[in-house]
Amino acid sequence: MSRLAKKPIIIPAKTTVTFLNNVVTVNGPLGTLSRAFPKVVVVTIEGSEILVTLNSVAREHKALLGTAVSHIRNMVAGVNKAYEKKLIIEGVGYKADAKGQKLNMALGYSHPVNLDAPEGVTVVTEKGSITISGINKEAVGQFAAVVRSWRVPEPYKGKGIRYSDEVIRRKQGKKTA
Repeated sequence: MSRLAKKPIIIPAKTTVTFLNNVVTVNGPLGTLSRAFPKVVVVTIEGSEILVTLNSVAREHKALLGTAVSHIRNMVAGVNKAYEKKLIIEGVGYKADAKGQKLNMALGYSHPVNLDAPEGVTVVTEKGSITISGINKEAVGQFAAVVRSWRVPEPYKGKGIRYSDEVIRRKQGKKTA
């Protein structure tokens, strides 16, 4: 059994959780999240606690238990406090501008990079940084990874887009004679 599933998930105040037809729906102050799970995952809601178990002992199904618990924990946390990723842009001429759900970036290419933020994800830009936030942890992390992938930081000058807590290992450049 998964170690994560041994402890119940606590439901905070102002949050409701329902499990119907293998779909878990979490409703909280910031919004609503839903996720479908396989039929072998059984979610039991008792008062202010959620217990996740399996109705199968197959090895393939045991691997789903910890994942299901993590998804439900992230959903409960997300509807109460939004997830946030901060990206830092470094480089001469590299800049980003967010208008509504569109993110426009100049990253040294011959063309501007235009990205549409997924639904439920908000993008805010400041000088040299991009802040991506939303209640769905998976969507926030995926969009931050897509933005970063357009100009991954390089190890010689550190130019590119990096996470705020990411450390880039720098390399020594060419030595002159």
